Amino acid sequence: MRRYGRRRAAVAVWSIMLALAAGWSCPAAAQRADAPRRVGVLNDATGANHPAVLGLKVGLAEAGMQDGRDFIFDVRLTDGSPEQMRAAAEALVKSGVDVIFTSGEAATLAAKTATQTIPIVFTLVGDPIAAGVVKSLAQPTGNLTGVSSLTTELVPKRLEALKALAPTVRRVLAISHSAGPLSGAPLDRALAASARFGVEFAPRTIRTPGELEQMLEGLSPGDGLLVPDAAVMDLSARLLEVSLARRIPAAFTSDLWVNHGGLVSYGADYRAQGLQAARLVQKILRGAHPRDLPVEGAERVILAVNLKTVAAFGLTAPRQILFRADVIRR
Repeated sequence: MRRYGRRRAAVAVWSIMLALAAGWSCPAAAQRADAPRRVGVLNDATGANHPAVLGLKVGLAEAGMQDGRDFIFDVRLTDGSPEQMRAAAEALVKSGVDVIFTSGEAATLAAKTATQTIPIVFTLVGDPIAAGVVKSLAQPTGNLTGVSSLTTELVPKRLEALKALAPTVRRVLAISHSAGPLSGAPLDRALAASARFGVEFAPRTIRTPGELEQMLEGLSPGDGLLVPDAAVMDLSARLLEVSLARRIPAAFTSDLWVNHGGLVSYGADYRAQGLQAARLVQKILRGAHPRDLPVEGAERVILAVNLKTVAAFGLTAPRQILFRADVIRR
């Protein structure tokens, strides 16, 4: 009997210890399970209120996810600096975010270099295949998927809008900041479109501020500009400044620049891309893998015209352009 009593006492003590252990571990486990998922944000903006990020927040909210409860953003500002971009991407990886949301080719490639495991959802990448972001749109390999801003498809339309507003343009310089000039499918389509519109298409790659200024000095009457979607070296802002000061017709990728005086833009809406990408981010946070989520094309594309700049350049906006325009600034 004494042996049985001792056995019962030992079992009771062991049960109490298990219960205490369960009581101590369950709240911590529950806290981990209920903790907000961390969304790293990487782009070349100088502030946290990038339109694509604002669109992402709205899209996640519309999906029933609450900021602070279901997710939190870890935003890394890089001021368009390639060095800061790489460092910020590595910092996000080290911090252990659950997914990285990028805007722009430079940010996306920096994130891709920094991690092959953390899911990456990109926006504002004009041609993901030509940029080396993914090998296939339908079946992206690795840890990336996202929304393409359709540069390859939209370059001809941009040329068409520029030529319609400025029919005397004979040469169009396509400016980029990358390791190599515009090539592959985007170049082929641009060359075909330029021949159709009777203009010379001249891709130019700029690597330093000095190269940019040297290129700008070579501009002459009859030239036009295709402005890239890049904050590196304040490239877009500098080209806008030169366009307005010297009355060089320029086509931009976003109506944001038309709002600041740019002549015309035709491109995928930044905020709408973030809104669209929110669906992909939500699926990944719920366990989906990027390789199972095809890259999507931007659903909202905007044609914008600034009539004040049209008049300042001594041009006339054709009725077909005004009829098609989604945004007209006066």
